Parts: sequence; structure tokens; C-alpha cells
Amino acid sequence: MKYKIAVTRSAQKDINKLNPIIKKRIHKKLEYFINNEDPLKFAVGLAGNEIGGYRWRVGVFRVIFDIDGDTIVILRVRHRRDAYK
Repeated sequence: MKYKIAVTRSAQKDINKLNPIIKKRIHKKLEYFINNEDPLKFAVGLAGNEIGGYRWRVGVFRVIFDIDGDTIVILRVRHRRDAYK
């Protein structure tokens, strides 16, 4: 199944605050996850579902997302110390 990516406004704000090197690293990693057969095999399910259902780890950053049909909705992109607050 081929997934599409949608980015929420809050996630876009998170991304815009990052330096260009980190942005590029996160973009490359997301492309890798999405182009894989099963992108969820790299994800960790989140308990509580207050923020989102899943997360990917990209270095010290966490990409928090949900799945809506064939769309992966990126909810937040935050440093791990702030990701779950």
C-alpha cells in the first residue's frame, strides 16, 4: 500500500523552526519510511493517544503521526525532551 503524507499546521511550524540540516535529515528519513513496504514496522505505537497514535524516531527528534486511510498525517515534529508534553 502506498501512503501519502499530510502535514498539520502545528507540525509545519515545528519543522520551520528547525535548522536546514535537521530538516533535510527528517525529510530523507520520512521518504525512506514512506517508500518502504510497511512504514509502520519502523513506528512505535503510543499509549494514551493524546498526541497521536504512532511515532518515528529520527535522531533525537520524534515525528508523531496518525494514519487516516492511505494518508499518514504528521501531527508534530519535536525534540524528544519536548515530544510528549
